[in-house]
Amino acid sequence: MAGSEGPVALVGSGEFLEVMVPVDAGLLAGRPPRAAVLPTAASLEGDARVAWWLDLGRRHYEGMGVEAVPVPVLTRADADDPGLAALVEGVGLIYLSGGDPHHLAAILRGSLVWDAVVRQWRKGAALAGCSAGAMALSAGAPPDLGPGGSHRSVAEEADGGGAGLGLVGQLAVIPHFDLLERMRPGIVERFREWKPAPVTLVGVEEETALVAGGAGWQVHGGGAVWVFGGESRERFGAGDDVGLAPLEAGPG
Repeated sequence: MAGSEGPVALVGSGEFLEVMVPVDAGLLAGRPPRAAVLPTAASLEGDARVAWWLDLGRRHYEGMGVEAVPVPVLTRADADDPGLAALVEGVGLIYLSGGDPHHLAAILRGSLVWDAVVRQWRKGAALAGCSAGAMALSAGAPPDLGPGGSHRSVAEEADGGGAGLGLVGQLAVIPHFDLLERMRPGIVERFREWKPAPVTLVGVEEETALVAGGAGWQVHGGGAVWVFGGESRERFGAGDDVGLAPLEAGPG
């Protein structure tokens, strides 16, 4: 990556679980021990679920000796709240957890909070998205991919009709890849039909991260990353360098 931007992690699953401590520790290495947690993608699931994500994140980071900073952006009004935007200043890691990728992108796109996230990342903070968070950070996902396809209208309220935030606009992510093909047969073909032509499709398995830092991409965690080209796919395991172009940050 050019400039002073921090690393970006696209995570297949497992945010705030013990198995992902090494990944988060790597993202925080050399950065302030403060992690901002945005549960926005789960906000349609109710206050109890949001509280569950924030508590899970708090316990995870406190166990690592890291201060957890809850950033409870649940609505568009929240996303344009200067006080909430200010919470990401000075953190070493910003984490977008799971839920509905379209809702997450629609809430954050063009907001004060998203501007603050990108600004902090450009100053060197790490940025991670898991499952819905990974899809939202990248080119997005098919518009009917939300939980049960039930939240399609949320994405359609925003310009782009369900597109991601595009910070990693050259990629589209299929998270939970080792399970999702079995749970939702045809999901790879659905992504192929949807994605814009210049975008590379990647599958990220559970408890695995595809991390951009320095000059390229590398696999971290216990599973694999799959890169699709035409009708073929190539597997990369933990520690492998992945043959993707260096991150060129998109809108922000």
